[in-house]
Amino acid sequence: MAEFFDSLNDDHRAFIARQPVFFVATAAEGARINLSPKGMDSFRVLDDRRVAYLDLGGSGNETQAHLNVDGRITIMFCAFDNPALILRIYGRGGCTVAGDPGYDAMAAHFPRLPGARQIFEIAVDSIQTSCGWGVPHMALERERKTLVKYHATQDAGVRLARIADRTHSIDGLPVRVQTVMPAADPIA
Repeated sequence: MAEFFDSLNDDHRAFIARQPVFFVATAAEGARINLSPKGMDSFRVLDDRRVAYLDLGGSGNETQAHLNVDGRITIMFCAFDNPALILRIYGRGGCTVAGDPGYDAMAAHFPRLPGARQIFEIAVDSIQTSCGWGVPHMALERERKTLVKYHATQDAGVRLARIADRTHSIDGLPVRVQTVMPAADPIA
């Protein structure tokens, strides 16, 4: 049975902290629905009504494009172990692009990763939990390091040019691009 909450509680925080992957869904009128998996220790609960995640340059920038137009976002966590549970965060989001005022302060909540381009901050409207009994049991073998290693091997100017070239979503919606590369820790 689904249950709704107005804010994140300690049980929600603990569940979120244990999950190695989460999913982000956004939409904008006339555009495709975007659904993306995320990992790499990139999600933070900032307070009971505010969450954020670090976004690295990848194949597109649909989330930012949709949030610029519509603002609505859903984050979903699901347990692949016991106890079974799905937790959804419904909210309204925006982003701080690397180089924007406030980016460095927000980035302090996350590991410094090569290719970081923006941080999405979400104001929580509601939280829903449900059983998750249809989600299979799976075990995390390890994090993929491919994206981080890719960005680490690229010259900062090349990385910035590649990310800066992504000025529109696949449906033609505009996105803001970063103008500086944030500092990154060496890759082990």
